[in-house]
Amino acid sequence: MKKTTFLIVGKHAVLEALKNPYRKIERVFLTEDAKKKLNRENQSINLFKSVSVFYKSRRELDNLCGRDETAHQGLVAEVEHLEEITLKEFISENKKKNINLIALEEVTDPRNIGSIIRSAVAFNIDGLIVKERSFPSKSKLLYKSASGGTEHIKIFKVSNINTALKFLKTKGFWVSAFDISASKDFTKNNWDGKNVLLFGSEGFGIKANTLDKSDFKFRVRINDKIESLNISNTVSVVCHHIFHLNKIKK
Repeated sequence: MKKTTFLIVGKHAVLEALKNPYRKIERVFLTEDAKKKLNRENQSINLFKSVSVFYKSRRELDNLCGRDETAHQGLVAEVEHLEEITLKEFISENKKKNINLIALEEVTDPRNIGSIIRSAVAFNIDGLIVKERSFPSKSKLLYKSASGGTEHIKIFKVSNINTALKFLKTKGFWVSAFDISASKDFTKNNWDGKNVLLFGSEGFGIKANTLDKSDFKFRVRINDKIESLNISNTVSVVCHHIFHLNKIKK
């Protein structure tokens, strides 16, 4: 049975998809200038070896992408979803001593999720847990914001975040909730072992019943000139700190 396809746009999103041997690409639509630039920047590999390529004008690509304000940069690809692995399969197969996962509750903005994926990949996070029903899995904005990061991280779509957290706790994970109401500075933790970094939406934060299931509650300290950071910025700050700690420990 043929899988459904969807469009991704932008230089980095399309380029990383082309490099990923596990990503099925049906077609690539691009301008002549975009192809010349890609080939010039990636001379060691033939990006379009087994892909159907169609040359389009920028206006034709604008029409193809629709009116969602996503800048395509002269590159659009029609792709299938990557083969997925379940959270339980990942845990049973992964023997690492230290594992860091991000869990998002009610974070639905595709730009924010894409930026979170980008930071997670940059700072060696092992996977992202999202609620399947609210995850915009075919959003061009998400893939563009992730800047190719979707090709380099496991995304676990679950029906219930609380159930996933409960399962992970039985497997030795510590659940750390990041909430503006918390008083403990997250930089005081050593972040060894297996961790779930739990974040909620900007508007409502983490739900009370989910917050109650966390082992620790942390906050990212900022000065009093700004009330809070954007959710993707908060995640990036946390991930960078843990990444830096891990580099020091090696």
